[in-house]
Amino acid sequence: MADYAQVPTLVYLVTGGCGFLGEHIVRMLLEQEPRLRELRVFDLHLSSWLEELKAGPVQVTAIQGDVTQAHEVAAAMSGSHVVIHTAGLVDVFGKASPKTIHKVNVQGTQNVIDACVQTGTQYLVYTSSMEVVGPNIKGHPFYRGNEDTPYEAVHSHPYPCSKALAEKLVLEANGRKVNGGLPLVTCALRPTGIYGEGHQVIRDMYYQGLRFGGRLFRAIPASVEHGRVYVGNVAWMHILVARELEQRAALMGGQVYFCYDKSPYKSYEDFNMEFLSPCGLRLIGAHPLLPYWLLMLLAALNALLQWLLRPLVLYTPLLNPYTLAMANTTFTVSTNKAQRHFGYKPLFSWEESRTRTIHWVQTMEGSAW
Repeated sequence: MADYAQVPTLVYLVTGGCGFLGEHIVRMLLEQEPRLRELRVFDLHLSSWLEELKAGPVQVTAIQGDVTQAHEVAAAMSGSHVVIHTAGLVDVFGKASPKTIHKVNVQGTQNVIDACVQTGTQYLVYTSSMEVVGPNIKGHPFYRGNEDTPYEAVHSHPYPCSKALAEKLVLEANGRKVNGGLPLVTCALRPTGIYGEGHQVIRDMYYQGLRFGGRLFRAIPASVEHGRVYVGNVAWMHILVARELEQRAALMGGQVYFCYDKSPYKSYEDFNMEFLSPCGLRLIGAHPLLPYWLLMLLAALNALLQWLLRPLVLYTPLLNPYTLAMANTTFTVSTNKAQRHFGYKPLFSWEESRTRTIHWVQTMEGSAW
């Protein structure tokens, strides 16, 4: 977008801007995008930290709204040049109904696309997920794959199904004419498992370990590998894509990119211990405490109990058939497509990402540090 004048002129809209990833994108945009005149932060629940950002040179506009309400999305987007659409319902534990997940993730994304067309907003960057691809329900490994690696993406869980449908909508919208006659340019990013400051699962594991006297018990074989990516590098890739979409529309429009960095490949448990071990927690056992067949039985029982109890109480166990399959299936990414297409390199090294995350854990309420 180099044709804009030196005086800041760009207006960005970040949907879900108060979420885990959204906050990092918002803060990094203010640091890394000198052409930014106004940054609109759209979220169902606005956070108090937005107030501190309003004192800077960029106009920060907080907009409370719901992506499932088309008129609210269109009103927030009017006059924007770029929208980074991170708003979504991430739910693999059954806290929300399949209908609600579809409404937020699929209909909400359709509302964002329609608002682009209606308001003339030409550039749309969408936060997709590696779960659009897998792991699939058959437990097939994906080892050092890239965007072109053949893989049977078979899903039954509402969350990956909704993200796959939403991503398809975004990619198919590329080239659609927006108000004013210009083509919409869209792009989707698929982060592997995101970690970093504010990550809810790491927070939950930390407090669970404290409840068990500083111990966590191995449930996943150490041989299983997952790709993880630091939230700051995910935010950085979003900003680079948004910055380059105009000049590289023919190359990047309608494309999908895995979002990755130099974080090591490990099981979820062993990776999270990179941050929890320095904070006093221990992972007990060289092998899973329970055999896989028993975990499968417990996961199926949890799913049955969740279905039976839903009319009366919300039962959301961490272990269910989907989370068990995800945790026990190797899924790692090795790709340079983002580097080739728009010059992506991680902004934060693994060492810095690890240090930042450890420091965040140490500052949690209840921490002994």
